[in-house]
Order: sequence, then structure tokens, then C-alpha cells
Amino acid sequence: VQLVESGGGLVQPGGSLRLSCAASGFTFSNYGMSWYRQAPGKERELVAHISFAGVIIKYADSVKGRFTISRDNSKNTVSLQMNSLKPDDTGVYYCKSGGGSWGQGTQVTVSS
Repeated sequence: VQLVESGGGLVQPGGSLRLSCAASGFTFSNYGMSWYRQAPGKERELVAHISFAGVIIKYADSVKGRFTISRDNSKNTVSLQMNSLKPDDTGVYYCKSGGGSWGQGTQVTVSS
């Protein structure tokens, strides 16, 4: 199983980023997928989850209305569109499969 995140970077408050996670080594369309993040000095937290068919979607309260999770089962990818970014969104963002595998993470820094 391999999960590779991309799309992180430095952005000003109010800006946008789109994270992507490319999955391989398992039947992607059979598993729900999630994005987590870990801020410096804090525990890793769930940001968003999407079910295997994309029917069930859940968000952390802190990102509702700003972030959108989506998936493309034909390309084995899951994405996280992040708008209206805040400094509190800073952290390492991880992709996680329903089977329990993690990606290596991608850094998101929101700062002026």
C-alpha cells in the first residue's frame, strides 16, 4: 500500500490550497479515505472523511464550509480543497486509507 500526498505549501490567510493523495497497492474503490492533520505540539486530528463511493462525507467542525473532500475512483485519488485558510490550519496533512495505511504527509503553512 502506498499513499502519496502532494499540494502543500505556504499560503497567506484567506488563500486556498488543493491537496491530493495518490493511492496504490489496494482496491481503492473499496475503502473510505480520510484526511488528518497535525499541528505543532498537538495531536493528529481528523479533518475530513469520504466513504468508498463518496456518498458519506464528514468534516471536522473547524473546517466545515471551507474545506471540500472529493475522490476519483477511476484515478485512485482523494483530494482536499481548502479555502479561506486560517493560521490555525497550519500543520502536516496526512492521507489515510480505510485499511489503516498512512501517507508521509504534506506541510501546509498559513502565514502572512
